[in-house]
Amino acid sequence: MDDRLVAAFAVMEASGIIAPFLFILFHILRQFLFIPVALVCMAGGLLFGSVFGTIYSLIGLTLLSVLFFFVIKGVPTFAERLLKLKEKWFGRNAVLTTGQIAVLKLIPFVHYQLLNLCLLERHREFKPFLRAAFLSNIPLAFFYTVFGQYITTFSPPIIVMIILSLAVLFYLLREKVRIISWNEFFPSK
Repeated sequence: MDDRLVAAFAVMEASGIIAPFLFILFHILRQFLFIPVALVCMAGGLLFGSVFGTIYSLIGLTLLSVLFFFVIKGVPTFAERLLKLKEKWFGRNAVLTTGQIAVLKLIPFVHYQLLNLCLLERHREFKPFLRAAFLSNIPLAFFYTVFGQYITTFSPPIIVMIILSLAVLFYLLREKVRIISWNEFFPSK
C-alpha cells in the first residue's frame, strides 16, 4: 500500500499544474487501490498545504459521493452487500444523522461507502444527498489534511482519548426520538 501511495504522489509532484486534477482523480480511484481516505487527505496536506489540500480533498470526496450515488442505483448487488454490512455494524433499523455520519467518517476503519449508503437512506434525492455528502466530508477533509502530519506522532493514550471523544460526539449528535405508547398518550380514566 505504501509503495502505491508514494508512487502516485511522486507522479503528482512532478506533474506541475495538473497535479490538483490528478489528486482529485486519485481520491476517486483510491478505493480500488484499497488506500484509506485518511492517508490520501494527509498526503494532500503535504503536497498542497492545508488550505488547498482541504479544498482538493473535499472536491475529490464529494465527486466520489456523486459517483457512489449513481453506481448504487445501477448496481443492486453492490447495494445489497452494503446493506448487509450496515445491518451487521449498525443494526437493521439504524438511521444515522448527517452529523453522526460526519463523525464516523473521522474514524479511519469505518467503511466510507457504507457511510454514503447511510446518507442515501436518509436523503434519497440527488440534491439533498449531495448537500449532506458535502457537509459530512468537510470535517474529514479538514481534520486529516490539517492535522494529518501531527496524527502520526500521537501517543496511544492520545489516540484513545480522541476516539472516546468521537464516541461521545457521535452519541450527542444522534436523532432524539421518544416513542409514546397509545396508553400513555391517551390515558384511561
